[in-house]
Amino acid sequence: MDATVSARINMMRIVLISGIIFVHVPYNPATSPYAGTFGGLDWMRVFLADSLFRIGVPCLSAISGYLLFHRGLEAFDYRKTLRTKASTILLPFLLWNLAFLAFVYLAQSRGIGFGYLPDVVNATPRALMNLGLALETWPINIPLYFLRDLLLCLVLSPLIALAVLRYPRTALALMLAYAVLPVPNGIFLKKSILFGFSFGVTMALHRIDIRRIDRFALPVTLAVLGVAVLLSVALYAFGPEFPVWLDMLRALAAMSGIFGAWALSALLIRTGAGQALARLGGLSFWIFCGHYPLLIFFWMVWNRLGIAHYPLFYVASPVLALAILVSTHALARRFAPALHATLTGRRMGGPRRTVAERQQRPPMKPTGSIAQRR
Repeated sequence: MDATVSARINMMRIVLISGIIFVHVPYNPATSPYAGTFGGLDWMRVFLADSLFRIGVPCLSAISGYLLFHRGLEAFDYRKTLRTKASTILLPFLLWNLAFLAFVYLAQSRGIGFGYLPDVVNATPRALMNLGLALETWPINIPLYFLRDLLLCLVLSPLIALAVLRYPRTALALMLAYAVLPVPNGIFLKKSILFGFSFGVTMALHRIDIRRIDRFALPVTLAVLGVAVLLSVALYAFGPEFPVWLDMLRALAAMSGIFGAWALSALLIRTGAGQALARLGGLSFWIFCGHYPLLIFFWMVWNRLGIAHYPLFYVASPVLALAILVSTHALARRFAPALHATLTGRRMGGPRRTVAERQQRPPMKPTGSIAQRR
C-alpha cells in the first residue's frame, strides 16, 4: 500500500472518531436540539450529530473492508483473519464493554446511575447477555455496536468478496437498498456497516485507484458538506420524529460521506496537522472505545451539580473527554504497554513507509548465522 494512502487512512480514522463524540453527547428532553431552546446552537447540534458525523460509521466500515482485501483475494486467509480479528477486535470489544457493564452494576447497586443507563441490577439474564455481548441489541457501551457488526462482516467476508467480485454493481445496489430502505435490520444493528464494508472490499478487489478522486477533492468535499447542511435543515424542521423519506435521505447522505471523507483526506494530509494526526497510531481506537462512558459520567456529574446552562456542557464535555482520553492513552502506552496493546487491539504505529523510503536506509551488513541462512 502506498504510504500516503496509509497515512490518509490513519488520519481519517481519528478525525471521524473524534467527530463521532458529538453524536453521543447526552441530553434530556428539555435540552433536546429539536426543542429549539438554544436557537442557532441547536441547529449546529443537529448538523454535527445527526447529519455531518453520521458519515463516520460507513466510512470506517469502508476502510476496514478495503484494508482486509487490499492485497487481493489470493492473499486472503480466512482462518488467519478470524484468529487475528479475535485479538484485535473481539477481545477489545469484550474488555471495554464488560468493564463498563461491571462499573454500571457497581454504581447502580449503590443507587447511582439509574435513569442514565439501562437497569443492570434488575436485568434478566437475557438482557444482561445483550448488554454485555450485543447478541440481539445494543451493547451497554453503545458505540461498540460498530465492532460487533464489523465482526459479522468479517465472518461473512468470503461471501461478500465473492459477491462483489462477480457481480459488483448488483451486489452493491442490493446492499445500498438494504441500508437505505425501511426494511428489517436482520442480524445487523446498523445496516450501513454492511454496505460500507462491502464498498471497501469492492474497491480493493477490483484494484480501483482510490486516489483518482483527488483531483476533484475540493468540489467533492464541498458538495458532501452542502448535502450535510441541507439535510440538517430538513432534520431540524421535521425532528425529532422523522418521516420515512427523510430517514432514507439521511441514510443515503451518510453513504455519500464515504466519498466526501476520502476527498477531505487528500486536502488534510498536505497540512502539518494532518500528517501529525496520521502518526497517532492506536489513539483513535482508544478514543472510540472510551468516549461514551466518559460522556455519561460527565452528564451524571453535571446534573448532580445542577448547572442549568446546557450549551456550556455541550461545548466542554467533548473537549474534556478528548483531553482525558489522550492523556490516559499516553500513560497506558508508557506505563502499561501490555494492557495498552490489548485494549487497542495492538494498534500501535503510524502509517507505513513506502518501498522507496525503506530503500533509502543503508542495508544492514549480514553477519554470522543470518548470512548463512540467506
